[in-house]
Amino acid sequence: MLSRGVVAGATAMVMVAGCGGGGGSSPAAKVSISPVNGAADSRPELPIVVKATSGKLGTVAVQGGGAQVAGAFDQAHQQWKSSRALKPATKYTVTATATDDGKTTTTTSSFQTLTPKLTFAISDITPMPDETIGVGMPLIVKFSKPVYNQADVERALRVTSDKPVEGAWHWFGRQQAVYRTKTYWQPHQAVHLSALLTGVRGAKDTYGTKDYSRSFKIGDSHISDVNVKTHRMKVQVDGKTVKTTPISAGKGGLRKYTTTNGVHAVMGKQSPVTMTSGWEGVTNKSDPNYYSLTVKDAVQISSSGEYVHSAPWSVGSQGHTNVSHGCVNAPPAFAKWFYALSRRGDIVNVSGTDRDLEPDNGFGYWQMSWTDWTKGSALH
Repeated sequence: MLSRGVVAGATAMVMVAGCGGGGGSSPAAKVSISPVNGAADSRPELPIVVKATSGKLGTVAVQGGGAQVAGAFDQAHQQWKSSRALKPATKYTVTATATDDGKTTTTTSSFQTLTPKLTFAISDITPMPDETIGVGMPLIVKFSKPVYNQADVERALRVTSDKPVEGAWHWFGRQQAVYRTKTYWQPHQAVHLSALLTGVRGAKDTYGTKDYSRSFKIGDSHISDVNVKTHRMKVQVDGKTVKTTPISAGKGGLRKYTTTNGVHAVMGKQSPVTMTSGWEGVTNKSDPNYYSLTVKDAVQISSSGEYVHSAPWSVGSQGHTNVSHGCVNAPPAFAKWFYALSRRGDIVNVSGTDRDLEPDNGFGYWQMSWTDWTKGSALH
């Protein structure tokens, strides 16, 4: 029996054929492998495909960069395909067996993935590792370079949670993707993000060369309601009301003095923090609109400068008059308690004003309907 190795087109093929005296024999299995044997610049985002053009595949083993490549067979066991992108600038060896009419063929093929001209990476992930966050916290991934193949990159971003909930990514520009759930996270669980970017083509001649992961926890459900018209704030923990307090919100008159209406998520907290009129362009101390206040127990709810904070100077107005420049003024004892309770991603609902919170103001992503949110996904 004669064994021959044949290379044809874009695949490497080994077949066994021959004849015997007195009655002939059945053909052996034929196996093809892509990328072609000896290729030096294979694209890492394209899968390895092993096919039995006759017979059935038995085993497929792929080694590259000191690791084994995962993949899966089709139902008929006539095709095997790798399950994720390959590592750039890496040599891979494929060994496959196939059987036809009791005869087994072993095929081996080697190739090299290309060395990318450019690479991209993740420059920042929010939340922090092992951070305990609130039920409204988004996942924010920032990239080092503009991403044009957003569907491929988004497909590589995988979010899993102990208590599954529907969620989706939304792109804000080319360098930031934000993950939000359809409804709030269920409290008391763990969440994990995997960014399998190795070999993913982010843009022309630009590939990821590293994977990333981030785990964090969802704590108690903290949902607060601020009613600007009734000058009251209510706080619920895991669905039960635990505290209410009188407050004083933005005095209005001008848009900049109006507390934003809608669903806010806590961005962070600081005590003390100095608040000045510089945000509205007033820096001259002789200007009657100038102010500089050092406040304690400040919980930030927007990037436009809104906080829930201690305001001993407005206690007389809290509960019946709005006098602030846009923040939620609270009694000192309540503010101290709320500061200790608060964590990033806690929800603060503000109602009763005519100035809506913008979806890209802080963590205002809940201001977007689910339909509009999913329109920002490259995978729809």
